[in-house]
Amino acid sequence: MTTIDHSQKTHSGNFFEDFSIGQVIDHATPKTITIGDTSLYSALYGSRFILQSSEPFAKNLGYRQMPVDDLLVFHIVFGKTVPDISLNAVANLGYGEGIFGVPVYAGDTVHAQSEVIGVKQNSNGKTGVVYVRTTGRNQHGDDVLSYVRWVMVNKSDANSPAPKTVIPKLINAIPADALAVPSGIDLSKYDMAVAGSAHYWDDYQIGETIDHVDGMTIEEAEHMTATRLYQNTARVHFNQHLADNNRFSRRLIYGGHIISLARALSFNGLGNAFHIAAINGGQHINPTFAGDTLYASSQIIDKNDISGRSDIGAVRLTMTAAKNKPINPLSTDDPACVLEFDIWVLLPKK
Repeated sequence: MTTIDHSQKTHSGNFFEDFSIGQVIDHATPKTITIGDTSLYSALYGSRFILQSSEPFAKNLGYRQMPVDDLLVFHIVFGKTVPDISLNAVANLGYGEGIFGVPVYAGDTVHAQSEVIGVKQNSNGKTGVVYVRTTGRNQHGDDVLSYVRWVMVNKSDANSPAPKTVIPKLINAIPADALAVPSGIDLSKYDMAVAGSAHYWDDYQIGETIDHVDGMTIEEAEHMTATRLYQNTARVHFNQHLADNNRFSRRLIYGGHIISLARALSFNGLGNAFHIAAINGGQHINPTFAGDTLYASSQIIDKNDISGRSDIGAVRLTMTAAKNKPINPLSTDDPACVLEFDIWVLLPKK
């Protein structure tokens, strides 16, 4: 009797030794984003930013239709990469050099490609850090997002030789003059009363810290639904049987879920930050679990004009999130701190 080996018909993900410098990975299953996806995203986080809430408002500013939330675009592009990059990850360590491109609308199809730009085996010989630059594109080939992330990945064989260490040199922040402002957008018709905030770009000062005040408790079903929405297959978020053997004995919350919750909370204080233009850097500092309550604050660290625009300005801020502890003040050394996220946002000018 012949035994058929079915093992090659399933995919166990890439391990650290499977990555090499210059390797390019075209990620499977492009995703067409539907209005249902955007509605579910709004339900999961309760975001109230006007541009992703009102079609007439968006069209009045010159958008073709209501654009997809920037972070939903980020999560979908990220989710495409998980089966190839981080299915065997220990932890997602950080982000950098992220820049958003053309707006994404319901009906657009997004696909992703990654290039390995760095590898470094850890001293324990069991894991290593992989750096990838991922680009998301729409069905026309236009870039919608490009970013770098680095992730700690398990080795399949601790005795396999360590590769030559290559750590990419990343810039500290995307220059303000490199930020992409959607073409054809005119903020002279921006209605502050309808948007729900009276604060313009001009009203924010470098060094100012905004406590977003509100808290939001993370529910198990919500984070599971969110991660499925992004087609993120990382086992640490789904498989409790597997989690029984980790040091927490619990499923970890996807770090992007924390980013979106913090962004939604930031409406209270940054309600007119209508667009995330860039991700300068970010790190998940401590794990988060279902039942934790999240709080957020933002510190203004830079401001810039946008060349050729009198109606739009850029604000660079660090968004910080904490679990089960209101922020004010909060150090990243505090075990309650779970996120530090450095971004450029666009606001209307007076």
